[in-house]
Amino acid sequence: MVLFSGSIPQIPLPTASRRVGVTGENAPAVVALGGGHGLSASLSALRLLTQELTAVVTVADDGGSSGRLRRELGVLPPGDLRMALAALCDDTDWGRTWRDVMQHRFSSRNGVEGSLDNHAVGNLLIVTLWELLGDPVAGLQWAGALLGARGTVLPMASVPLTIEGDILTEDQGSLRMHTVHGQANLAVAADIGNVSAVRLLPEDAPACAEAVSAIDAADWVILGPGSWYTSVLPHLLLPGLREALCRTPAKRCLTMNLANDTRETQGMNAVDHLAVIKRVAPNFRVDVVLADPKVVADRPGFEAAVADMGGRAVFGRVGSSTGKPVHDPLRLATSYNDMFAEN
Repeated sequence: MVLFSGSIPQIPLPTASRRVGVTGENAPAVVALGGGHGLSASLSALRLLTQELTAVVTVADDGGSSGRLRRELGVLPPGDLRMALAALCDDTDWGRTWRDVMQHRFSSRNGVEGSLDNHAVGNLLIVTLWELLGDPVAGLQWAGALLGARGTVLPMASVPLTIEGDILTEDQGSLRMHTVHGQANLAVAADIGNVSAVRLLPEDAPACAEAVSAIDAADWVILGPGSWYTSVLPHLLLPGLREALCRTPAKRCLTMNLANDTRETQGMNAVDHLAVIKRVAPNFRVDVVLADPKVVADRPGFEAAVADMGGRAVFGRVGSSTGKPVHDPLRLATSYNDMFAEN
């Protein structure tokens, strides 16, 4: 049921209260692509640098609260979109409060099977706006206005996507290929073998028109960090989005993860990560690949692989001081700001 009639008003986004680096008329228009915690890290950094910021978010999640809402209501999975909105909340009492509200999860009492158990408040808010407005993009715009988000959040596709992958396993001395269906299963696929290929279903799914327009108009496009096969790669697997990423006049940055050998990417090094990108989208060129030197063991080999993709490697200590494989927003913002100034 659509309760809003007529045209949907355009909502002006408030300006940020805290900035580092280039601002105002010289601030670049940036599109950041990814999902989950990786995209949240890049958005937390980029919102300090520019007001012209658009997040393009994966919509293939099928686990947890998002998976339940997707199955029960037939909507886009809202979880990664919620995390992007939360990351764009300003560092004020208002922003921090709404960030915490969006991320809050209900927890049923012991022994009670509650229908709200583990649902995130932000997921329910976003789906409510979608049902009222009948338009996913408009719903996210209204959610962003409520939160005072410092940018725009868009889904990568107009319909829910399903990701599946081929897993090479060893069984009694013989190699066998298994197909793993769904993002939640693929995210832990390395427990049984090595991921050899991934794909999106439906294969002809339409890319979000607003996301394509944002990429076409951007000064910078930043892909990653994030789970390589389930958050980063999907943007290059969707035909309409891949074409936009390959043709855009914007400069392109690929941000590497802080850990190479994850449950998704067992046994892979930094060069292997680049090879996956090149295999899926051979026409995708980069201007910069940003990496923390701690995760690049073969620096000459890595620089050669980046050059083969048309760009240059930039090294910066962007990890958290805690030692955990988590990007520090201020360190990442500094690296991005230097990158913007040099190119």
